[in-house]
Amino acid sequence: MAGLQADKDILAGLAEAAHDDAEYEKKKAGSTSSHEHELDGIHDGLEFPTNEERQTLRRVSDSIPWAAYWIAICEMAERFSYYGTTVVFTNFIQQSLPKGSKTGADIKQAGALGLGQRASTGIGTFNTFWVYVIPLFGAYLADTRWGRFKTTCVSVGVALVGHVLLIISSVPGVIEHSHGSLACFIIAIIIMGLGTGGFKSNVSPLVAEQYKRTKLFIAHTKKGERVIVDPMMTTSRIYMYFYLFINVGSLIGQISMAYSEKYVGFWLSFTLPTIIFMICIPVLYFGRNMYVKSPPQGSVLSKSLRIWRYAAKGRWSKNPVKTWRNLNAADFWESAKPSNFKGENRPTWMTFDDQWVDEVKRGFKACSVFLWFPIYWLTYNQLNNNLVSQAATMVTNGIPNDVLSNLDPLALIILIPICDQFVYPALRRFGINFSPIKRICLGFFAGAAAMVWAAVVQHFIYKRNPCGYSVATCKDPVTGDPLTSDLNVWIQTGAYVLIALSEIFASITGLEYAFTKAPKNMRSLVMSVFLFMSALSSAIGEAFVTLSSDPLLVWNYGVMAVLAFVAGCIFWFQYRELDKQEDELNDIDEGHYEAK
Repeated sequence: MAGLQADKDILAGLAEAAHDDAEYEKKKAGSTSSHEHELDGIHDGLEFPTNEERQTLRRVSDSIPWAAYWIAICEMAERFSYYGTTVVFTNFIQQSLPKGSKTGADIKQAGALGLGQRASTGIGTFNTFWVYVIPLFGAYLADTRWGRFKTTCVSVGVALVGHVLLIISSVPGVIEHSHGSLACFIIAIIIMGLGTGGFKSNVSPLVAEQYKRTKLFIAHTKKGERVIVDPMMTTSRIYMYFYLFINVGSLIGQISMAYSEKYVGFWLSFTLPTIIFMICIPVLYFGRNMYVKSPPQGSVLSKSLRIWRYAAKGRWSKNPVKTWRNLNAADFWESAKPSNFKGENRPTWMTFDDQWVDEVKRGFKACSVFLWFPIYWLTYNQLNNNLVSQAATMVTNGIPNDVLSNLDPLALIILIPICDQFVYPALRRFGINFSPIKRICLGFFAGAAAMVWAAVVQHFIYKRNPCGYSVATCKDPVTGDPLTSDLNVWIQTGAYVLIALSEIFASITGLEYAFTKAPKNMRSLVMSVFLFMSALSSAIGEAFVTLSSDPLLVWNYGVMAVLAFVAGCIFWFQYRELDKQEDELNDIDEGHYEAK
């Protein structure tokens, strides 16, 4: 019996060794993960690429699910309402109520409160700050209590209340009393910001979640070419068209509302966006059973920070350089993995596996990338206030000065399909890996170029205006009508097109990066961190408000250009190694996490 048992042990050992050899060969052949061939209802029956095929086969994106388009329609309506109202904020705040007008409408220059350019820039900057701070709160609600879908629905209701108050601030009988109108206006944008912020932090990950596949697989084109379908490229494509829908809503909203304020009044410019915003209600309600929804899993932020604190133990030094190196060491996160602990030695708070630690590590890296975005948003934010004011000092030939900002969404609507259908595929065919880090870096440089363009235009405005460096207050001494330079307003086009390019490379890629690099149960949180960078930028922008008036506007645009260019250079040198790890980061398996 003992001999028989020994034979069984030998056979078992040989079988285990054969199994290990088979597993090694499978990995050597190019399995992308140990879970790829398990049945999960999503990747069943798919063929997965080998390591050699990963390096040689062309990569393509998958088709976009219809549910993603419906959510994009909801976002389009929300962006119509947001940009349709905010596009007239500059004139509503800065310009005075025209003589004899009870609505603020005037063919020459619409206005209401008459608080000047600095107040307009300051309030506009606060609004931008507010709507991008609130996503942190909206993400917390979604990840811990309500889930993304419910939080989005509640946010729509809150934003509608703010829209109604905005209408009240502009109706005849209220708009003539500047103090009362201003008070109602401020309350309105605060409540709108609560709704907008909760909406933004959740609708962006919600749209990409409608695509379920996460692993590379083999497919064949109509011509028989063997290709790799890349889920990351599919996510990138989803966000490209999501951004396209955003800018369709933005373009139509801004153009129509700019003419509404000019010929009818601000009350119409605030009412029509509210009506369009209500499209969100049936889209969300009737599609509620079709959408992929992620349930809340409790607060993961505190546990993520606890992992980081545990990993950082013993790595602090009085020497800041040594501390920096220790905190950025390749093995930094290894000590916080549960596999290092056996049995009762494992801390009770470690209710997750090693893969989830790897996901958290990836999420922290993504958030560190986002820390550079406030500098980029400084250039983009010039579009919403100073470039609008710049247009008012040029020959517009009857076109409202705030219509020109629509060159940005118009350029995006044209350029996004061109990039998706021609530019990006051409780069892939030539073997050029135009990775997220490279795209973001190029976005910084395009933003810097836009500011250089604006600075040159501003220089010639000062040079060719009758009042020299006092262009904003230049008026005919006889009639009192505003006097402008003889430059045609359309020379601003270059700045807007360059900003649009920078958005394709930096902003859209940022949305993609926030979604793909975050753990599944932290997507709203990481997305809100990305959006918060815009709020931080607005806070930083307050320091530059003193440059937002004559005669310092050339300096304003010049400073923005230098900041964006320098930030882009540092960004590349800091993250060029992370750029090389793109596929490795995307291959991390989904971890297991238990909320306790």
